[in-house]
Amino acid sequence: MRLQDGGDTRTTWRRTWQAELAAQARAVLTLTRCGVVAPMLPHRLLGVGKGLLHWGLTPPGGYAVGSARHPNRPAIVDERGALTFREVDERTTRLANGLAQQGLEPGDRVGLLCRNHRGFLESLVACAKLGAHVVLLNTGLSAAQTAAVLDYQQVRMVIADAEFDQLLGNTVGVPVVTAWTDGPARGVTLDQLIDKAPADVPPRPDLKGKIIVLTSGTTGTPKGARRPEPPSLAPAAAVFSRIPLRAKQPMLVSAPLFHTWGLAALQFAWVLGSTVVLQRKYEPLAALRAVQEHGCKEWFVVPVMLQRLLEAPAEERQKFDTSSLRVVASSGSALPGPLASRFQDEYGEVLYNLYGSTEVSWASIATPRELSVSPGTAGRPPRGTRLAILDLDGNPLPAGETGRIFVANEMLFDGYTNGAGKEVCSGLMSTGDLGYLDQSGLLHVVGRDDEMIISGGENVYPHAVEDVIAALPDVLETAVVGVPDEEFGQRFAAYVVTKPGSPLVGDDIRAYVRERLARFSVPRDVFFLDALPRNATGKVLKRELREHS
Repeated sequence: MRLQDGGDTRTTWRRTWQAELAAQARAVLTLTRCGVVAPMLPHRLLGVGKGLLHWGLTPPGGYAVGSARHPNRPAIVDERGALTFREVDERTTRLANGLAQQGLEPGDRVGLLCRNHRGFLESLVACAKLGAHVVLLNTGLSAAQTAAVLDYQQVRMVIADAEFDQLLGNTVGVPVVTAWTDGPARGVTLDQLIDKAPADVPPRPDLKGKIIVLTSGTTGTPKGARRPEPPSLAPAAAVFSRIPLRAKQPMLVSAPLFHTWGLAALQFAWVLGSTVVLQRKYEPLAALRAVQEHGCKEWFVVPVMLQRLLEAPAEERQKFDTSSLRVVASSGSALPGPLASRFQDEYGEVLYNLYGSTEVSWASIATPRELSVSPGTAGRPPRGTRLAILDLDGNPLPAGETGRIFVANEMLFDGYTNGAGKEVCSGLMSTGDLGYLDQSGLLHVVGRDDEMIISGGENVYPHAVEDVIAALPDVLETAVVGVPDEEFGQRFAAYVVTKPGSPLVGDDIRAYVRERLARFSVPRDVFFLDALPRNATGKVLKRELREHS
């Protein structure tokens, strides 16, 4: 029996080792195809090795490698011009020393309240060089929410744009460093610290700084989620296996950097050695101008940005040459099927839809072809990711049946800062969403597990109703939520934003849904709004809609 057990153990170990070796080989092939793995001169290779040895696969490591491999290539382009990889590496070293002179120590938590610009990236990298943790603060929070987050997360220092001075007005005893200002600054600025601090490279900290991302807070107070450090380049290669990003390409990142998707774009750029193009605020025509001026090949957005783009006058949009775009990568909230179809009709098959969350990173990715065939799909899991649809008892469900979505990959989060976690079943983590796999294996997300309603004994999901209403030509955007109903237990209420001058009335909406979905999906209440309430990442605040009912 012992010999049999030992043989089984050796066989299992060998199979595991072989599977891991095969996975790493596939990752190397993908990275080679993307241009990440490529020949380089010996002195460049030596510099890359030195950077990785000192910093590892961290934000400082990304710029140390870039500084050694392509020192004069632009790393960041924003409203103040361009910074090369060498300049970012040197400036962040000085900034790390400057922050240390301000009293920042390894293990301290720094609140980062910035829009998309160089100061965000430089602060993130400098804090990592010191071993300080960074809490990415949502620019859309109220003053009370911001104060609560700073207190709960025990933030010792805040790095913020000057425009948020009033938001931070009630912050007591927490020093503030100004990241971006167009006028007088509150206290010391990042540039002042960089100019005055020494250029000596700090020793690698014993404690690795964590990046703490706040959850969206659409259903309550935002929670802090600790993002993991990539164990290797395999996670990036997994995403590249479905989204064909390429090395050394200009990348416009419009998605907020404080959000998981914007942060992911930065991490991909560090791996690829890409030039990151940033604008502090999203404006559709300005984004198109940036694509044209910088020849951007890739563009990271959240879905509402595509909606705002298509709302801009066609004659204005058509003034810009966007033929350089190969990839428009969308994530952060649900991508409505009608929106995906319209965007690809106008800009070609370049749209990729990543479904994931702060907690699980990614679950699946839909390619342009898949979105053309099935506009509402969330696609398929990338290589190295497991996805399952489970019932309430944790059993797998067959194709076509709706259940809870569970995911496993190498980038599951390290837990919430309050010590809580997400439900885990057979090694897979819950996303908190409901969905199903169709016969071809494509994932379809039907809504949050707390958004499903039971109306007249039937399980009904809002996402399908939203897609139907959104397909009406006069509808700009819509959201559907469940509200109490004395007769059926619950019913749907629809909130609709229409084009100016639209003649649509509630009966038109109900009749259109009734022709296409079951009767329990027809919203009894239809409210017309000027705009849907959204947070800074574009997610609809459905709790505010329920208060409107």
